[in-house]
Amino acid sequence: MFSSLTRRTQLNSQRFSRLFSTQHDERLTRLRQRIKQLKINLSVVPSEDAHQSEYTADCDNRRSWISGFTGSAGCAVITSSEAALFTDGRYFLQASQELGPKWKLMKQGIQNVPTWQEYLGSLPTNSNIGIDPSLITAADAKQLKQNLATRGSHLVSISNLVDMVRDDRPSRPSNPVKIHHEKYAGQDHQSKINQLRIALDVRKCQGTVISSLDEIAWLLNLRGSDIHCCPVFFAYCIVTQQETMLYIMNKGRDNLSKNVVEHLNKAGVQLCDYDDVFEDLKETTGQFMIDSNTTSYSILQALGSAVKNEAELAGIREAHKRDAAAVCRHFAWLTNTLTQGTTIREAEAAIHLEEMRKQDPFYVGLAFDTISGTGPNGAIIHYQPSTINSAIIDPKQVYLCDSGAQYLDGTTDITRTFLFDGQPTDFQKRAFTRVLQAHISIDQAVFPKETTGYQIDSWARQPLWQDGLDYRHGTGHGVGAYLNVHEGPHGIGSRPIYKTKPLKPGMVVTNEPGYYEDGQFGIRIENVLIVQPKAVPYPSETPFYGFEHVTFVPMGRRLLDQTLLTRENREWFNKYHKECRDVLEPLLKGDSATLQWVEQQTETI
Repeated sequence: MFSSLTRRTQLNSQRFSRLFSTQHDERLTRLRQRIKQLKINLSVVPSEDAHQSEYTADCDNRRSWISGFTGSAGCAVITSSEAALFTDGRYFLQASQELGPKWKLMKQGIQNVPTWQEYLGSLPTNSNIGIDPSLITAADAKQLKQNLATRGSHLVSISNLVDMVRDDRPSRPSNPVKIHHEKYAGQDHQSKINQLRIALDVRKCQGTVISSLDEIAWLLNLRGSDIHCCPVFFAYCIVTQQETMLYIMNKGRDNLSKNVVEHLNKAGVQLCDYDDVFEDLKETTGQFMIDSNTTSYSILQALGSAVKNEAELAGIREAHKRDAAAVCRHFAWLTNTLTQGTTIREAEAAIHLEEMRKQDPFYVGLAFDTISGTGPNGAIIHYQPSTINSAIIDPKQVYLCDSGAQYLDGTTDITRTFLFDGQPTDFQKRAFTRVLQAHISIDQAVFPKETTGYQIDSWARQPLWQDGLDYRHGTGHGVGAYLNVHEGPHGIGSRPIYKTKPLKPGMVVTNEPGYYEDGQFGIRIENVLIVQPKAVPYPSETPFYGFEHVTFVPMGRRLLDQTLLTRENREWFNKYHKECRDVLEPLLKGDSATLQWVEQQTETI
């Protein structure tokens, strides 16, 4: 019966895939007609929206709509004869499954594979490259223009071609905006604006333009829900020495309550129409502070939005403790249910985990769609199970779950990898143990002031490199405080921006090394960390920093190869699991099934 069900699922999936491919072929044809009409050689379709958001609303999912690739990172480049999708190692497997035969997958980071910018430089001389100027940063545009000019080619600003050929484009969301109270924010919005003006004055600037949605939400102590899983709202903000103007849909008539308007009035914020921002900018005088790489990060960085205050850090700690209890309730249920022989699908497990979190009165929503992958699906780094025909979780295959939630007092992000039944292969145990050692390397890291995440990324990879293994993603990303789960500008990885952004006390970052064997299994272990001052045996004038982990969920034991562990590894593992027990037992009082699971998972090794 199981094989029959699997066969029917495969046939349905194949039929859907053919229909899906035909649909995107038609879209490609219509877009090429526009390319021909405009007399350009090529159109660039980035992933980001006009606010450079990593995750976008449905109305802005242009790259996904034209190509069929649904990952969060990538760029489509379309000529009259070619269609190429450029993405990084996190999405190679997913993109190869989602792209139709008329698309070429360009695997960035692989030797001799160009970036999309390098690809443009290889076009014939005197080419005209069309792009919507609102979807590219000033720094990227400047660099592209310089590179193209050497070949006599030009970057041409055009109206968005995807929007022109897309008949079914949804309207831009304008959902209710709510106040993020000072007890969670740790600072009122009036003082943030005043600090911003001081920073502008120091730089002898008349004002700044803020386009990043999470930065606007942070500055004004407001939250929204215009983008799935991201508590932000569509707006621009201009702050000068005299005025603060919030450009929001229909001047906020649709989504700002009386209380929110009064909240803004206290800081003298004027409401303007979202679509008027560019016309108003033409009328500005004086020097404005703008970071050409991300439009508005630099000033907010000066205020320390990435460095959390004590109220935000306290909230983050408490949110993670409660979240850990919810996650443990879920994994205890999942373990018991699967080992009893009950069938559970990947999507069902994700829904159950969300239900556990919803019991928290501080719960607002998911931080991102849950990654729930059994066996080979776990090797797809950003896999999302279909709600219609997701795979049945096989308790004898490695299972990976990456999930997170938005709470009023913090944002969580956690990954755990389990084998619920049966015996793992020697290779699975070795890979899991190397990933654990990579995780421990970052958790225990000690480093001097001005150290960047770029510098310590290799510390995590070293245990895997010993066996010739690696992972195709960064080791960690910044996390917001009831804001975007991916927050810049800091992180741990090889991205160029991480070279210039030192890790500072109060920053929050994930620690998530992994290993992925395509077609077989995926392993990732992720905790959230806070950068903290670190005492060292021989202090000097240079401060040293380390990490405080705030995630307290047991790690899989069945997959451990204890022969690979050093004495220090064992001490860390046992100490961490004692901390888990200490945090979880008071929160799980009366829940005997979950407490028993926690006790089993935290036994000393």
